[in-house]
Amino acid sequence: MNRCSWCGSSKLMIDYHDKEWGVPLHNDKKLFEFLILEGAQAGLTWQTILNRRENYRKAFDNFDPKKMTRYTQKDISSLLKDAGIIRNRLKIEATISNAKKFLEIQKEFGSFDKYIWQFVNHKTIKNKFKSLNDIPASTKESEAMSEELKKQGFRFVGPTICYAFMQAVGMVNDHLAGCFRYNEL
Repeated sequence: MNRCSWCGSSKLMIDYHDKEWGVPLHNDKKLFEFLILEGAQAGLTWQTILNRRENYRKAFDNFDPKKMTRYTQKDISSLLKDAGIIRNRLKIEATISNAKKFLEIQKEFGSFDKYIWQFVNHKTIKNKFKSLNDIPASTKESEAMSEELKKQGFRFVGPTICYAFMQAVGMVNDHLAGCFRYNEL
């Protein structure tokens, strides 16, 4: 079975590749989770974040933005001591701030899904890359998303992070053309 080579031999990465990555996602809570995890990945590998995803879910109340908006300095101090997540003050504070912005977007647009999928005209962009080297770090769509999210007050949402988010939630199909998942999606 041909897979995208980036998943390597880790069972966790293979399962993620085979079952989640690139599957169009329209659940607000899951979209929020991926936006937060992609921001946490900045400067790190996805394997590092994926290994800690369950810890992130526990630490951030299963990515419940309403609960997260009530976090205090005491909660932040506790998170900074949590070895199960990336203990970076800027990323932790951005996660909490992004929860507030996420709720504002939901209120204004009816759902985060409706808002975020507008950057790809509400349908998956199906690329046909043959090599990992062909996949861009960002695109005009991820740059537009990044610019708009920043205007809304989101943090850790640069164009590269936005493109990784778009790949993860199926806004783009970047499975390599020879990968078994490419045609399935």
